[in-house]
Amino acid sequence: MFKKLSNLACTTTLALGLPAVALAELPGMRGTQHIGITVPDVDEAVEFLVDVLGCESFFSFGPFGPFEDDWMTENLNVNPRAVIDVITMVRCGNGPAYEVFKYTSPDQNPNPPKNSDIGGYHLAFYVDDMQAAVQYLRDNGVRVLAEPHDLPGIPLEGEQWVYFMSPWGAQMELVSFPDDIAFHKDQTAQRFWDPRD
Repeated sequence: MFKKLSNLACTTTLALGLPAVALAELPGMRGTQHIGITVPDVDEAVEFLVDVLGCESFFSFGPFGPFEDDWMTENLNVNPRAVIDVITMVRCGNGPAYEVFKYTSPDQNPNPPKNSDIGGYHLAFYVDDMQAAVQYLRDNGVRVLAEPHDLPGIPLEGEQWVYFMSPWGAQMELVSFPDDIAFHKDQTAQRFWDPRD
């Protein structure tokens, strides 16, 4: 019943072009605290995040496992023989922390998911000057996909974006909207979270 009402409310909201409002409330929820990322080499990933992107590394811990029982499956939904070799906590500017994992597991897929894969993801970083940021990435040997794009005629109008690739093959993105996006100019009651605030 809840799912049917939720789908009906979402469909109606989208059809009318209204901003969606929360239909539920996780008690005490404040926002995103961290995002977990599994990488093939934590040292390489943290070096890229710190030395190229300018993030800050805080501390590392681990390992967890191997366990003789099904603790890893029961608690983390991974293979029972999976091991977390190390976790390093990193923060990039005004945003949530990244929990950077190195796992070993008998069933590990060594290929990062594409955005089109189920479970695919990308990390987006806000920059003040898109052209300067793109040139900086290229000067540091980072593969930038194509050129920055504008988003005309949609609520994100005013934003420029471009994708780039991490050394381990994960998709990342730069976004910039120094004069704000159309959605924010038309709405006063709701705003996306903005790392500039």
